[in-house]
Amino acid sequence: MKHIVAATLLLVALLHALPLAGVLGAARLTGLYGIDVDEPNLALLLRHRAVLFGLLAALLATAALRPALHGAGLLAGLTSVGAFLLLALLEGPLNAALVTVVRLDIAALILLLAAGIVHLVQPAAP
Repeated sequence: MKHIVAATLLLVALLHALPLAGVLGAARLTGLYGIDVDEPNLALLLRHRAVLFGLLAALLATAALRPALHGAGLLAGLTSVGAFLLLALLEGPLNAALVTVVRLDIAALILLLAAGIVHLVQPAAP
């Protein structure tokens, strides 16, 4: 049981690292999200988003390896995944690529909630 939180954080870190490929340009972003990213301003914003996802992935991976940071990592992961799912729900019809992202985030949400329960009920390490 003691490794459930760390394993979940590492898995969610990997999931959040995937969009980092978008920093390489519009073609990668189109592949990730199934949208045309021909407009330079949109490409810039999405590439910056990719960098932020890389930072979040690094935070989650660090939190996985440091039990004192498990709570912060779980909160960051739940906030990211929950916000995206809420926005996706409010936005309406999504393309196939984004439906895949939603499905992955639903799985991540379930894992993070389960890990959060484990984190809350397991005794604190000395």
